[in-house]
Amino acid sequence: MSGIPHADDSTRGVSDTAARRETIQAIIRQQRIGTQDDLRRELKKRGFDVTQATLSRDLAKIEARRVTGSAGSFYEIAGAPISAGENELEQAKDMVISVGESHALVVVLTTTGAASVVASMLDRARLPEVLGTIAGDDTIFLAPTKRVSIATLAEKLRTTWKKG
Repeated sequence: MSGIPHADDSTRGVSDTAARRETIQAIIRQQRIGTQDDLRRELKKRGFDVTQATLSRDLAKIEARRVTGSAGSFYEIAGAPISAGENELEQAKDMVISVGESHALVVVLTTTGAASVVASMLDRARLPEVLGTIAGDDTIFLAPTKRVSIATLAEKLRTTWKKG
């Protein structure tokens, strides 16, 4: 055996790197990733075991940046809007029955069985006003971030879904 790398070895390295970088972009677009450790864990679940140094190079290459908003710090891809999923939220309007408010939460009533689907859309939208969601069968509780009033968040959702 010679120490000369085979052509397919170098090609495989390039395709592995490209696949890993595409996976990183998908993860960052689908969920809030606050730290490189969080991202490394998500990559490992998908079959990519990388060092922190490799991950830093990949993040730089794909132009990911860490941003701080009212909901904390997380990574985003340069050029992709933070709320890239807001358009998807509009598609949920037929599943949403109403948007209400309590003392501490916004309450969204959905058609039976649709709450988890709508809550997932809300999570992917990464609205800066939303701290988190909890979904049941036909009800979603949304906790607004500290700097956002319940009324403001409820009104934004009513406007998005044309409910009220």
